[in-house]
Amino acid sequence: MRRSAIEYVESKFLRKEGVVDFRTGDSVRVHWKVKEGEKERVQAFEGVVIRKKRGYNRSTFTVRKVSFGVGVERIFPLHSPRYERIEVLSRGDVNRNRLFYLRDLKGKASRVDVQEENESKKATKPATGA
Repeated sequence: MRRSAIEYVESKFLRKEGVVDFRTGDSVRVHWKVKEGEKERVQAFEGVVIRKKRGYNRSTFTVRKVSFGVGVERIFPLHSPRYERIEVLSRGDVNRNRLFYLRDLKGKASRVDVQEENESKKATKPATGA
């Protein structure tokens, strides 16, 4: 199978390590490298993933948070060398791929349900019988 020249060039820019498996609805913390003048520091952006767009090395994801009562959304390239790491804080239980309806909700209504852990992962206590 022969790949095109564009696919060959794009494959060199794919991020090999540090790509975390997360889905739409998950709460994530993205540690993004910010350059201010000569210095570079890491700034965390924490929120809910409302969209995940596929596209090989051009894939992106959108994270939404509410900061001082104002909704803030930011689009991050998935294979960018600008982020240090992505932490998944909680798994969301949603039935949609895009959660744009969260933009219109306020307060507790804008929360995403948390997905329950699998039964196999939970520790079971041994039954004490008589």
